Formats: sequence, structure tokens, C-alpha cells
Amino acid sequence: IPYYVWDFSERFKTDVVDDFIAEYSAGRTPNPCMRCNERIKFAALLEKAIALGFDAVATGHYASIRTDEEGNRELHRAADWAKDQSYVLGVLTAQQLAHSMFPLGSTPSKAEVRAEAAARGFSVATKPDSHDICFIPDGDTRGWLADKVGAEPGAILDRDGRMLGQHDGALGFTVGQRKGLNVGYPTDDGMPRFVLEIRPKTNEVVVGPRAALAIAELSGVNFSWAGLDPVASGIAVSSGVSAGTPPSNTAADATEPFECHVQVRAHSEPVPATARLVGEPRELVITPREPIIGLSTGQTAVIYVGTRVLGQCTVDRTVSAVPVEAAAG
Repeated sequence: IPYYVWDFSERFKTDVVDDFIAEYSAGRTPNPCMRCNERIKFAALLEKAIALGFDAVATGHYASIRTDEEGNRELHRAADWAKDQSYVLGVLTAQQLAHSMFPLGSTPSKAEVRAEAAARGFSVATKPDSHDICFIPDGDTRGWLADKVGAEPGAILDRDGRMLGQHDGALGFTVGQRKGLNVGYPTDDGMPRFVLEIRPKTNEVVVGPRAALAIAELSGVNFSWAGLDPVASGIAVSSGVSAGTPPSNTAADATEPFECHVQVRAHSEPVPATARLVGEPRELVITPREPIIGLSTGQTAVIYVGTRVLGQCTVDRTVSAVPVEAAAG
């Protein structure tokens, strides 16, 4: 079997690392794994593979590909939900899914994969799971960003604009963060404060109560469908695990709200929601049944119908579930 090695370091720097820096610099919270899958593994690498006559790119992601009655490929969760990685694959298009293989998707557990690797003498059989950003292996995102773009002290404010303390650099904070706040004034009720907003232009960090983190609606114009576009094709998506014809509220008429689940982090629980397309240019608007806590712009929201990944959007806008006065109280 011929073995090829390609150097994608420059493209990785441009499409993943530089994008990561730009998003943080804009006060957003990016997901570099999504960008890597979207632009490197299933774009740059896939282009090379197809040019050499290969059929697909196979990876060790825990996800499954199924085919509907019309031969359209669908992306689904893995059999082992504890290791499911379909979330970070939500950016894949129909063309990319047509040339993708996930052979571990039906594996009952990762323990079985490790056991087989050990039996075959592979040194990676006992390699620890990776949870860090690959280009920040020590996990110190704040220090890494400070080294790349610099860090300047700035103000920590409450929601009324009162200065509570100072920080060493706004880019090191994320919405929902609790630890690492240099606040010199306790709250009236003794409850902890959380990061609510990062303002990169003024180098300010806004903090407040946990209640203020509750998000009632999220949306993004940068969205895509994982597989066949259910709107353009007119194919309805049922609340089951594959394509079908449900009685109502389907993605085939996505200007009307349809039932789904939304997941906003790789390891968070999916939340029942409705989704719809609005406006021009189109914007994917998602309304969770219960507020989502600590969501930031720049994060990726992946929508599911049953086990199927229907699509995703990069969050551009959020709507708080709690008025300022209520959250402050």
C-alpha cells in the first residue's frame, strides 16, 4: 500500500489557528476542531485523496453514516453515545459525507478498540484520550493567546458599568467562566459572578449572576446541512432516525419551526428545541425548550433529529432568557 505524507501546516495555520486567534480577538469563542474537520481533514486532505483516485477519507471519529431509501447519505450518532463525536462532524456537507468513512461508528465501546489495538501490538493502544486543543497542548489558552496577540490590563465591570476590578487581558476569558476573576467587591447576595460578555474593542470584561447566562434563542447566518439540503430538496425529516414523511413541522418547510434537539458543545447534553429559517440572507434560528446556560457567539450549534445530524450554525446572535433587572435581582 503506497504511503503518502503531505504538509498541510500552512493551510492549517491559516484556516484553523489564524481563525482561532481572529475569533477570540473579536470576543467570540471558536471551536478549532470544527474548522479542522471542515477545512483540513475533509477538504484539503479529501481533495488530495480524490486526486489520487481514492474513494474516501477514513477517520477514527465515533459517528455513523447511514443511507436512506433514495441513496442519500446521512450522518448519525455513534453506537456508544459516551464517545459520540458526531457534533464535531456537523459541518460536513453532502459531498464530503459521500467520501467519508467512520469504521468505529458501530463499535459498542472504545475499550474494544483498545483491546484489539493491544492484541495487534499497536503502541497507541494505551494512549490517553486527548481533550486539549492540539496546537495548545498544555491547555493554557490564555497564555497562548497572550503570547500571540499580546495582553493588556483592562476593567472588569458589572452589568451597570461599575468597575469591580482589573484583568490581565480580555482575550483570555470566555462567556460563562467563573474562575480567575479578579473582582474586589463581593456580591450583595454572596453568589458568585460569571463572565457575561467580552468587549475586545474597549478591553473590558462584563460579569454578573449565573441567571444572566440563560439563553432563550440563538441564531447564525453561517449554517450548513449535514448531507442533503432538506429545504432545497423538499425531503422531509422525521423525528425518527432517518428520512421519512412526518405529519407536520418538517425541515422541508424550514421557514416554519420544526422539532429538533440542539447541542452547543462537544460533550454537552442535547436540548429539545425548535428551529426555523428566517430572513434574507437566510438565518438559522434555534429556540431551546429550556434556556441554555453560558453560550457565547462563535460557538457551534448542531441540530439533531433523532440520532441524525441535520445541520449546524456558528452562533452570531443570542437572546437572553432573563431581563437585566430580574438577573440582577
